[in-house]
Amino acid sequence: MSTIANSDANSDTNAAVANFDEALQQLGAALLNGTVAYNTQVLDAALHVMKAPGGLDALYARVSVIEAKGVFANSDWDQPAILRPSLAVRTLRHGASPYTSIEVLSELRLLAVAMGEYIHPGISAEQARNFLTQVTALNLDLLSGQMSEADRQRSQRLGEIVNSLYQFLLNRLGYESILDSLVDEVQRLLAQRPIQTDSIKQMVSQIAKCLFDPAIETSGMDKAARLVSALFGPTLGCRDDPGFAVYSERLNAMDEPALRQEAQSYANAMHETGMVSAYHPMLLRHLRGNRDDLIPLALGLSITGNDVFQSYRQIVLKLIDEVVHPKTCQAVYGLALFLERGSLFSPPVASGLWRQLELILCQSASDKLTAVFGDAHPPRVYLLAGVLSLLGQPLGIGQGNNPTCQSVIGLSMWSFNDADYLLQLVAWAARDDDVIMRFEGQHITSQYLEPGLAKEPPNDVDPVSLVLIPHLDRIYGEMGRLCGVRDDDLHRWINPEMYGWWVGHAFLSAISRVTGKIHEYENFIRHFYACYHPYYNSNIPVIHPQPAGIAVTDSGGRLVGRHAITIIRVNLDRDGEVRLYFFNPNNDSGQDWGQGVYCSTEEHGERAGEASLPFAAFASRLCVFHYDPRELGDISLVPGTDVVRATELGRNSWVKSYE
Repeated sequence: MSTIANSDANSDTNAAVANFDEALQQLGAALLNGTVAYNTQVLDAALHVMKAPGGLDALYARVSVIEAKGVFANSDWDQPAILRPSLAVRTLRHGASPYTSIEVLSELRLLAVAMGEYIHPGISAEQARNFLTQVTALNLDLLSGQMSEADRQRSQRLGEIVNSLYQFLLNRLGYESILDSLVDEVQRLLAQRPIQTDSIKQMVSQIAKCLFDPAIETSGMDKAARLVSALFGPTLGCRDDPGFAVYSERLNAMDEPALRQEAQSYANAMHETGMVSAYHPMLLRHLRGNRDDLIPLALGLSITGNDVFQSYRQIVLKLIDEVVHPKTCQAVYGLALFLERGSLFSPPVASGLWRQLELILCQSASDKLTAVFGDAHPPRVYLLAGVLSLLGQPLGIGQGNNPTCQSVIGLSMWSFNDADYLLQLVAWAARDDDVIMRFEGQHITSQYLEPGLAKEPPNDVDPVSLVLIPHLDRIYGEMGRLCGVRDDDLHRWINPEMYGWWVGHAFLSAISRVTGKIHEYENFIRHFYACYHPYYNSNIPVIHPQPAGIAVTDSGGRLVGRHAITIIRVNLDRDGEVRLYFFNPNNDSGQDWGQGVYCSTEEHGERAGEASLPFAAFASRLCVFHYDPRELGDISLVPGTDVVRATELGRNSWVKSYE
């Protein structure tokens, strides 16, 4: 079957390349004859090649022909020495298809120059390499393979093409030239404490290759060395990355002071970076039954976490026995944070975890988990590891490239606020292949519903999402169907029923359900200030996370699409500015939304997993929100200057698309 698929893919690639070659010859002939000619057909044909397997290799092999046939003639790209990396990034990430296409071809040309495989009279190999180094450094967010909403929503799969180009460049340029930027990017991503860290660990692995490559100058790279050490050798016992067999022998030979030092070092590295070394579970399993008293030290528990450990010792030790393995090492961090949160002091949570430990998975859930995470351990182990990660890191879950943000914020809110309910949903989905919810008195069962927004089940997600999200996605869609035609945005009725009683039952939308246009925008912004801004709502804090809808924009301030987030809190930052802190269910919340609206993730008092914006900047991207009408502040007290600031930002960006 795979042979047939490969044959079809090769056939598609060959056809696309043949069409490109033909368009290239026609352009060259037209220019040679002195007639007016445009490169439109060539650029369109090039896009089809870029989408095909091996397409970039085919175009790279034709760099000299592309140049000779005049694809870059009469354009800025004809003079590569004047090109600027910052503008190239803008063209790649935000340009229309012809501009993205020609930029990709230009960078393939510069790569050939940098590698010494093509000589260009207008730019040297050193200049070309420096240019590409800067472009790759400016695109480091793509290294993890995750695309932002803006990239994902681009037509003609342009986001995927740019992502493929970036990987193509990195594989040939090497990482040494962008190592500093790479380390900063890894630290920026880790500061958000994501549950899914495989891609980040791959980045650290690349850094390690650079550090240990004698041909690469890495002196003074202390930040890089600390990252590599935290993953591959955080303790004296494993500093040389000896492998599991040798490390096991070393553990058996250690005395008590050595074991204490190992435990402390692992905990320090884990809490400093958010990454867990694969050697860490080996220590925990060695301590288990021999020195259980050192387990809190190895988890880095505070007085609170240790109190939970001692109070619920039996279940915690059982979790370690079942879940903690090198293949599931990241669950160690989830377990530590879960104990620190004190959630086990709620009796239903403890009972729910006991049920989860004994849960027999249905065939559908087992097959999904095995297909994604492998068969080194039973599927139930991977699911339980995912449950611990989510319970410990409610803001660490991400939707990745899947259009399931409504469901993902549900997982986050339940983990944050209603952990026993989350455990119930996981049990239903994993054991019964079904989830039950109510909507306005009607029971909804997910098993036989049509797919919701996600037409294909997501597979680039954490274990809980893999099993549960398809059910939630179907239920959310069914709730929308049951709403029928109503006089307001359907989220007004769905969200309180879907997420829980704490969702505000009052609701405002900036977009009229009837006309599809912006409606009473200033009043919308004024109400939001009166509901959430501490200066105007009698200083009432956000008590439970509240779902809200934002209009995501790209770095040019242009509308990309609507997106679900949760409002977590509103506070003064260290500079005295009122900021709104929110959870964005993407794998990276640090996004540039244009107009100077840049989502911060670690520079303004954010807790791990939060993004934040100044209040007016956030309000400018808001399109729907819930609130408690009994806790609405005095609308007349909201200054007109605040309303004007937010509405002007909105009207000059996403609002244009609705007017």
